Amino acid sequence: MADESINKGRRRFLTASTAVIGGAGLIITAIPFVETWLPSARAESAGAPVTVAIGKIEPGQMVRYGWRSQPVFVVNRTPEQLQWLPKQDSRLRDPESKESDQPKYCQNATRSIKPEWMVLIGICTHLGCVPDYKGEVKPEPFDPNWKGGFYCPCHHSRYDLAARVYQGVPAPLNMVVPPYHFVDDTHIQIGVDPKGAA
Repeated sequence: MADESINKGRRRFLTASTAVIGGAGLIITAIPFVETWLPSARAESAGAPVTVAIGKIEPGQMVRYGWRSQPVFVVNRTPEQLQWLPKQDSRLRDPESKESDQPKYCQNATRSIKPEWMVLIGICTHLGCVPDYKGEVKPEPFDPNWKGGFYCPCHHSRYDLAARVYQGVPAPLNMVVPPYHFVDDTHIQIGVDPKGAA
């Protein structure tokens, strides 16, 4: 008699509804705890890695990010910009980057993992000013033979598009390249070496 009064369809509906609502509640409850696993803004400024999106950076464009309270410049270099790099060597103080600070995997002609992507700490090695990006290959008031790069208007230090310092300027060293790696084709993580890099 009792079995005849049970609506099995309704029972299944109530069971499924309860499971869905319970699962959603569990996820909502867990979100604040999951967020606590992520580095805080304070931890990021103290040195936690920062992942940045680079997919929308146009060729020739520079975008500025922050890491360890420092500006990080990411430049999407064009083939035209890259072709000028070896032609600047005779004008540079440290063209092979032997005295400057960069990871070993970036001690090459472009000072980068992928030639088109330049990642560097955007601070002049003279007195810590933030240089301007002058990516166009055209004569500039401070250099009639300018082939693109970085210019510090404070004390007139100049760097090429691999952030290598020119001779005869106040800055003593090339700009610093931080540890970084490509998470995928459109993201870079700053502050962590690529797997297998020492």
